[in-house]
Amino acid sequence: MTTDRLIHTTPLDPLVVEVLADLEREYDDRYGDMFGQPASTEINRYPASTFSAPDGDFVVLVRDGRAVSAGAFMRMSETTVEVKRMWTHADFRGQGLARLILAELEAEAARRGHSIVELSTGPRQPEAVRLYLATGYTPLFDTSLTADEIVFHYFRKELA
Repeated sequence: MTTDRLIHTTPLDPLVVEVLADLEREYDDRYGDMFGQPASTEINRYPASTFSAPDGDFVVLVRDGRAVSAGAFMRMSETTVEVKRMWTHADFRGQGLARLILAELEAEAARRGHSIVELSTGPRQPEAVRLYLATGYTPLFDTSLTADEIVFHYFRKELA
């Protein structure tokens, strides 16, 4: 029997270290040198405290002891958080796990008194764009343009 559990943790957790290593590999595979720097530059841009309580959070879905999906948020202001580091292991995609992580991040942000979630994704992540549109995020870009014309796809959602 498969057992899933959501844990709220920090970027220093060994499970998260594995997640970030795979996320870095994926970004490097998808983007190469498109942005003039390796993915590790972005992945390591913020100190661990950014994604740790009280100003942030890192949520990991653990299945049978293994991290299979994750995401984080960081506080931008008293009302707003930014979701970052959304990831699902390639072997577990298509199961709605990212949607579950995103819902938990939104719920935690609301519990902490935030009312707005912002996020962005790149032009080579169409599945992320579909996720954010399907979960009520408003695109802050011209949806008639191609992904390469848009480059960074910014979204915003007001929490109920």
